[in-house]
Amino acid sequence: MAEGAGAGRLLGVGLGPGDPSLMTVRAVEAIAEADVVAYHSARHGRSIARSIAARHLRADHIEEALVYPVTTESTDHPGGYRGALEEFYAQAAARLAAHLDAGRTVAVLAEGDPLFYGSYMHMHKRLAHRYPTEVIPGVTSVSAAAARLGTPLSEAEEALTVLPGTLPEEELTARLASSDAVAVMKLGRTFPKVRRALERSGRLTEARYVERATMEGERTGRVADIDPDSVPYFSVAVLPSKVGNGVAPEKEDDSPSEVAPGEVTVVGTGPAGPLWLTPETRGALAAADDLVGYTTYLDRVPARDGQRRHGSDNRVEAERAEFALELARRGRRVAVVSGGDPGVFAMATAVLEAAAQDAYADVPVRVLPGVTAANAAAARAGAPLGHDYAVLSLSDRLKPWEVIAERLRAAAAADLVLALYNPGSRSRTWQVGKAREVLLEHRAPDTPVVLARDVGGDGERVRTVPLAELDPAQVDMRTLLIVGSSQTQAAHRPDGTEWVWTPRRYPER
Repeated sequence: MAEGAGAGRLLGVGLGPGDPSLMTVRAVEAIAEADVVAYHSARHGRSIARSIAARHLRADHIEEALVYPVTTESTDHPGGYRGALEEFYAQAAARLAAHLDAGRTVAVLAEGDPLFYGSYMHMHKRLAHRYPTEVIPGVTSVSAAAARLGTPLSEAEEALTVLPGTLPEEELTARLASSDAVAVMKLGRTFPKVRRALERSGRLTEARYVERATMEGERTGRVADIDPDSVPYFSVAVLPSKVGNGVAPEKEDDSPSEVAPGEVTVVGTGPAGPLWLTPETRGALAAADDLVGYTTYLDRVPARDGQRRHGSDNRVEAERAEFALELARRGRRVAVVSGGDPGVFAMATAVLEAAAQDAYADVPVRVLPGVTAANAAAARAGAPLGHDYAVLSLSDRLKPWEVIAERLRAAAAADLVLALYNPGSRSRTWQVGKAREVLLEHRAPDTPVVLARDVGGDGERVRTVPLAELDPAQVDMRTLLIVGSSQTQAAHRPDGTEWVWTPRRYPER
């Protein structure tokens, strides 16, 4: 609250979603205290805010109608649409400031809550630091929409996301896919775009529609059933709580022939926790009925009510893939959870191999990309993968060491940077030393080698050593190695950090 000697008071009065009976007691009191009542309106002169508060206005109230010069139409203002609005807000604030300077109390009416997508905030930013100010909160349109639908918005660990329909379609789609419960505001002309974004994110069937909540002409329904030409600005699309609205339980006696197949989505969680998930992957994990995966990777995914989790050992990829496909045959939406990118030494291959069998011909399978360990490690080190590079696994569990050594020699002879996955484990302790010997046949002893352990995790450690000093004892299954080419460079920074990069330009021979 700002202080001003002899100045009037500024009141931002939230009126609620439309029904005058939903105004708070304090909102009614504030209007009664006011000398001046201000409200925004379009050029037609009608103000929803004024109509909500009409019964509380007195004949001695000074009314200030703040009429927008434009709403959605074009303008010939030299500053364009934004310029026209900025000029309007400045002029409106000056009008209210004149009353405040004269010692009058000014109540600015606002539908919903004054500081939630409300017009009042533009006056607040220009005046609140100059005059004593009070903001009276109001019931938002989002709360009203949930109440009229009779459905919980969010419950337990769910997060509620509020989006303006004016966002670009791609951005809307990404956020819808990655969010729990959602309210999309500012529909009207944006409705066709919002509907497409809901469909592209796979959430159209969940979406509910509320128009003019608590007001005359209120309408509710499913977004998929609404005529786009009939949608006004004062409407909200809601993706309600999945927890609060329940998840249909699986019928134990369902056989594959009795239900339509669900789907299997193979997702990558990146190298560590939620910060590495893509919006698309977040959406797939949230939409799944069942999560299937190596227990360590499943633990990275937050638990959700109604979801079933099926953890298993890391060495049963084929069995895990068939189990997921069987669940999908019974109508379940299954997310197979993999670390990093599911297509890089991970679960996508096992799932596609199993799905190629005739028994699963009707089961849809999708693979969603994730941040693979090589890219995560490279980013932490700088840009060692800035030029051509090869990716190899040092594990000889599924292929003989002779094949690995042959590929190492070929890649090293071609002067490619190497990203080496699965370099060692408790049962494999000698491969790193053998790989170093092979690489030294073609690389200088001082070639930079990045050792990146547990990138993104609590035990993250990234450091660089010369190839000749690569110690196998310092490498385990959670470590990824990046071996530079003849062009890779390393530099120590004054702050103690080190950058490793491979130039994009290769010298002519």
